[in-house]
Amino acid sequence: MAGPLSHIRVLDLSRVLAGPWCGQNLADLGAEVIKVERPLKGDDSRAFGPPWIKDKAGKDTKDSAYFTSANRGKKSITLNIASAEGQRIVRELAKISDVLIENYKFGDLSRYGLGFDDLKKINAKLIYCSVTGFGQTGPYREQPGYDFMIQGMGGMMSVTGEPDGAPGGGPQRAGVPVADIITGMYASIAICAAIANRERTGVGQHIDCALLDSQIALLAYQNTNYFATGQSPKRIGNLHPNIVPYQPFKTKDGDVIVACGNDNLYKKLCDVLKRPELATDPRFATNGKRVENRIEMTRILQEIFVTRTTKDWVETLEAAGVANGPINTVAQVFDDPQVRARNIKIELDHPVAGKLAGVASPMRFSGTQLEFKSAPPVLGQHTDEVLRDVLKMTAADIAKLKTDGIV
Repeated sequence: MAGPLSHIRVLDLSRVLAGPWCGQNLADLGAEVIKVERPLKGDDSRAFGPPWIKDKAGKDTKDSAYFTSANRGKKSITLNIASAEGQRIVRELAKISDVLIENYKFGDLSRYGLGFDDLKKINAKLIYCSVTGFGQTGPYREQPGYDFMIQGMGGMMSVTGEPDGAPGGGPQRAGVPVADIITGMYASIAICAAIANRERTGVGQHIDCALLDSQIALLAYQNTNYFATGQSPKRIGNLHPNIVPYQPFKTKDGDVIVACGNDNLYKKLCDVLKRPELATDPRFATNGKRVENRIEMTRILQEIFVTRTTKDWVETLEAAGVANGPINTVAQVFDDPQVRARNIKIELDHPVAGKLAGVASPMRFSGTQLEFKSAPPVLGQHTDEVLRDVLKMTAADIAKLKTDGIV
């Protein structure tokens, strides 16, 4: 069966990561996604290398590996939207699209006559999603926003990293741009909700997704811990502020993560460690007491875990039903039997690279299985196709657009 959004056309005017991540989600769900890029240069992230993807001869191309992470399944057209003719073509595409995604600075597209208020006049059903650093309201709305600064401003870095004074202590950004990615995810959910609402009302709407808002929401229980205590949470490295033991321990040859999310799992852990008395010790008998006595709890467990190898502990804990796992490199992730069984690594046919590796969407459906039909496009790969098949332009029309530098 076709994907759940196979009846939807998306006009993607976004670039870099947050907006494109949203567009890729919709493409994975079956939508036709037309990505509009600048002539010659394209999406800024095409230049975010090295590493670069390789062509069939093993030579570097002009497209970064970064770009390929967020643009699977899209059609790329080049279009100079600073020109009157480019703006006209965007309007023509918006008129026959269901969704538009953009991540320009506040007010930029309105100057081109391409804002929500402009386009809803020609397509009342259009769902227009704006992804910005700070949103469409507030004193910061005109400022640009980037993931790293948003992780800092939104509190993420204040709770990520080792404590001040500890080796390597100090604020840390997450290893991937989580503000961008979570904003793209929220935008995806919002668009799907707006599509469902349009089924009832027949009318589209403007979706306002901000990196700062999304990053703050991502703090989850760190926010509510602050609300409950009035105290800002601190960095505690790999420890969990509310659960013990829920952390890595050094083994004879590496590390193992132990996750005892309740008292029953903790009791199982004590049995496996052949230290049943730790389960009834009043200092550790409940999670609340273990949090209070975290330092002593960690000291005792660390002395035990360092006596055996990671592999030995993983097998032993797994057999006992205690949640655990090693700390894998990315290479080890894709060699894991569970990851291989789930077919998470995929390969798609790419016009320059041949077979291009990527990661499947984690969304799985029983009745509308997702198909990954096309690799991230090369710049302008589908310009002629879209102009000819979607907008019904003639060969002469397209040739003139190229001559005039519009596409």
